[in-house]
Amino acid sequence: MPPGTHALLGWLVANSCELPRRDRAIVTLAGIAPDVDGLGIIADFFWPDPATPHRWWIDFHHVLAHNALAALLVSLVALAIGRRRWITAALAAVSFHLHLLCDLLGSGGPDGELWGIRYFWPWAATPFWTWSHQWRLDSWQNLLITLIAIIATGWLAIRRGYSPVGLFHPGLDQKVVATLRRWRLRVHLSPRAVPT
Repeated sequence: MPPGTHALLGWLVANSCELPRRDRAIVTLAGIAPDVDGLGIIADFFWPDPATPHRWWIDFHHVLAHNALAALLVSLVALAIGRRRWITAALAAVSFHLHLLCDLLGSGGPDGELWGIRYFWPWAATPFWTWSHQWRLDSWQNLLITLIAIIATGWLAIRRGYSPVGLFHPGLDQKVVATLRRWRLRVHLSPRAVPT
């Protein structure tokens, strides 16, 4: 799935209970942490010799950080730096594993290539988990999940008074929430169509 969708899903996991802002950030980041192994695409893009291209993205994405060892490390970091330590660590583990599940469901390539997970790497290369019905990264299913996550995030922002924007800029977050609340009020108060 696209990284933005993973971030939104991580945010929703972070809001499954009351957490301080810092802990919400930790759980949200845990939801996108596995994609750190995809950063090899930058080195591949800027590699100066096209005759011998790098394959870091192809060889290492869904390998280096899409596994149990990375999940354990992310959870331990969450445990160490979270304010509500155990809850934050548990939710970080859930957020991380939700990322893996979503990748198994919806990270297929345009040519039908299946992206799998070597969950026990580096200890073992097998099992290599795939799903034969994996939908493409640009599929309607991923778009629908993203849309639902956006709507749920907006709903939570209206109810709780904060959104993911607050992770970066609390002042701007209050403006975002106020705007969402005004839109909701307008929709709620708009005259209903009367059948003639």
